[in-house]
Amino acid sequence: MEGHASFVGDIISTGHVQQACVQTEEGSRLIEGILIGRHYSEAKTVTSRICGVCPVVHYLTAMQAMERALNITPREIDLIIRKLLEASQIIYSHALHMFFLSLPDFLNFDDDLKMAGKYPQETQIAIAIRQWAIDLQQIVAGRTIHPLSMEEGGMKKYPAKKELQVLLSRADDVIAKTIILANFFAKLEYPKFSRETEFIALGKKNEYAFYDGNLISNKKLNISEEKFYHHIEEIDRPYNLVKRTHWQGNPYFVGALARINLNHQQLHAEAKNILNHAKIKLPNFNTFYNVLAQAIELVHFACEMKKQLKNIIANYKECDIKKNIKFKIKAGQGVGAIEAPRGTLFHYYELDKNGYIIDCNIITPTAQFLANLEADLKVHLPDTLKLSKAERERRIKQLIRAYDPCISCATH
Repeated sequence: MEGHASFVGDIISTGHVQQACVQTEEGSRLIEGILIGRHYSEAKTVTSRICGVCPVVHYLTAMQAMERALNITPREIDLIIRKLLEASQIIYSHALHMFFLSLPDFLNFDDDLKMAGKYPQETQIAIAIRQWAIDLQQIVAGRTIHPLSMEEGGMKKYPAKKELQVLLSRADDVIAKTIILANFFAKLEYPKFSRETEFIALGKKNEYAFYDGNLISNKKLNISEEKFYHHIEEIDRPYNLVKRTHWQGNPYFVGALARINLNHQQLHAEAKNILNHAKIKLPNFNTFYNVLAQAIELVHFACEMKKQLKNIIANYKECDIKKNIKFKIKAGQGVGAIEAPRGTLFHYYELDKNGYIIDCNIITPTAQFLANLEADLKVHLPDTLKLSKAERERRIKQLIRAYDPCISCATH
């Protein structure tokens, strides 16, 4: 998994689980405190340092929040570029997690290199898919880690049209590879488990929402990002470095499985085909299937990248840096919400009249789903008591890793 954590479960003789707790093993870096007193333009640069796996989404969410605080409406071409970049971020992260971090649990390998030796074709496919996302981020964002090219109101530098055309020329091959990999994951044996919970994600009527939209759920939630953010209950426990969150008093799930459950009708046809052949009844409450949901999203977002690349190339004449939105610095508040690979990421900022940050808060996907993960473990642990000690430990790790926790983000 990304980062370091441990698990403590207290099981009494009857099989009743008294406690199930995921404990983070990393120190907080106090990013929010670092940002107080800094200029609004620095937030995206600082927060992209929170995580090396998902720097793009922190960069974009901070910028989105600042634009809302300053009443900036981005141009359509800039939104397309941001969606392209975020789609590549999800592919970049999913390919790493589902293949190299979670798959060994399903195939009973303790060593990724041994697994790669047994499945060389699938390994090369996973690497090739991820490389396409890496190449795109270098071209569009200026580099893979810690983006450079965007700013509030527009772009500092647009990617060259020829480079985008080269990326587009590789799209069909990458999409074919994602379909092969998704079919491979669809054939895995997933442990039987079910615990009803609330799935929450961004939602929009005519697209598989991931850059903006209302917060929706399987329990008929449908409210604005700002209203949802201001009503999240953040729980700060003693000796715990990561807050947990509740919605209306209960834990909830964010991530790929939540998005598939809520937005599957808006999937690209190639991804929807994988889902249909998997014959999974939706809504599905088996959180082990989050890994399969990531595989389906891999196909979807590869198709999404192809779509957005074509859009940018067709409208490339609009990529004129002189047209960046002009705006005035003022006091204000803004909430940004974008679907990170692991679920909805929130950034909140309050600015003074000179554009300096006087308050900020970041709520990461991992901080949101940890309470739900612990609730799952509490229910699932009794089912593992008849397993051997080694198999029980493997199953616990398998469930934790299926969530794709990012401890660096959680302990920001």
